[in-house]
Parts: sequence; C-alpha cells; structure tokens
Amino acid sequence: MEKMANKLTAKRQASATGQGWRHWPRLALSGLDGGLRRVLPGRCAFCLAPGKAGQPWCQACFEALPWNLPACPRCAEPQPPGSLAGRLCGHCLAHPPSFDRAWVPLRYQDEVASLMQRFKFRASPRAGSVLVALLETRLADTRRPEALIAVPLHPNRARQRGFNQAEWLGRRLAPRLGVPLRFARRLGDTPSQRGLDRSERRCNLKDGFDVAGPLPGRVALLDDVMTTGATLDALAQACRRAGAEEVEAWAVARTPFSQLW
Repeated sequence: MEKMANKLTAKRQASATGQGWRHWPRLALSGLDGGLRRVLPGRCAFCLAPGKAGQPWCQACFEALPWNLPACPRCAEPQPPGSLAGRLCGHCLAHPPSFDRAWVPLRYQDEVASLMQRFKFRASPRAGSVLVALLETRLADTRRPEALIAVPLHPNRARQRGFNQAEWLGRRLAPRLGVPLRFARRLGDTPSQRGLDRSERRCNLKDGFDVAGPLPGRVALLDDVMTTGATLDALAQACRRAGAEEVEAWAVARTPFSQLW
C-alpha cells in the first residue's frame, strides 16, 4: 500500500512539473505584466510616458493610433481616404451581412497589431485590458444592447490556445456597459480561416453556431479582430434564429482589405 501511495505521489509530481513547464511562458508573461503595472503605474502602454488621467495611454499615442476612419457603417471595412462618411461599401450593397451595423474603432495595423498579438498569442492581460479600454472609449455614445455575445471558440481550439480571447474581452466589457453576457456554442471544429477568401470563409462557417434562445430583441456580438466579417455574419444568423431582431457586430480592430490576401 505504501509503495502504491509513493508511486501515485511521484506520478502527480511529475505531471504537475510537466504541466508547469508547458505553461511557464504564459505564467511568466502574466507575472511580467503585473510587475509592470506595479512598477510603472499611470504609464502609457505604448511609450511609457505619463498616461492620460484614468487611461493606460498618453494623449499623443492615443491620437496616433490607426483609427478605422473612414469605414463602411454596415461592415466596418476600411475605406479609402476621402470617402464619404456613412456610405456603404460595394460588398454590403451587393451582399449585405446578417448584422445591421458594425462598430470597429481601430485598424489591425502598427501598434494595435502588436498589442493584439501580445494579447491573443501570449495571453497578456495588460494588453487585453488596454484593448477593452480602447473599445469602450468608442462605444460611449452607442445605444446599449440588451445582451452581449462573445464569438465562441470550439473547445478543441480553446484548449490549444489556452483561453477564448473574445470571451475574455466580453467578461470585462459587459459589466462596464451594464449588460448581460450571453454565450453561444460553436458546432464544429472548422479549419482555420487563414488563406480563405470571403466566400470560402462563409462556406466554412455555414450553420456553424448555436445560441440558446430566446434572445432579447437587440444584441451585440463581440470579437477581437474582424477580418472579412464571415464569423460575425454566421453568428448573427444564429442569433436571429434565436429571436434577436437587431444585431450589431463589435470588434476591437478591423483588418484592412489590402492585408487579407
């Protein structure tokens, strides 16, 4: 009995050691983020200059960010400089998405791309907190939805990545906005969307989500990065099947069309 107990203890210790070794980069980054917040309170997340009161950035860096202007009001696709504000892009005129409008304040470029990569692929909580704050500043004047729904990952993909970045953002944004967070389910572990064009992405995600209803009449969908909008479009269809009448698509950043292919 004692030998069996010793073997079991050794096995648990080996398992814990292996798991700790596998996750140490993420734990180290999390500790580094916490250390930076303690050592550099009130500092800009981009240049470490004194931050703007109550915000993790300075005014100069905030103004220099790649804001998504002008953009299509329906799908938030970046438009060329000088385009008329409020005009729908050609794709939305020909093939309107299932959501009614999109709020995506930034473009996936420069400092925003670096910040997003630290959040998405290195699980940096400091980077995620800055992204939530940036999104919140541009939602201040929007009409509040009756529920917020984060784009779900398939459980297999979530285990590989270690967390669901959209859900992480949603759990922090929903309380700030005073709206409930509802959950959707991804029905299949679809192949990666990388390298697929707009129509291929839509086919890849057809009937790919399920949302338990009934939903309230007005909901907002949340993702970290909006590329072609195919994922949010498929989720919007599921929300309408669950009873939503008005659907908005929210994301922190939009990938410019020139970067897609």
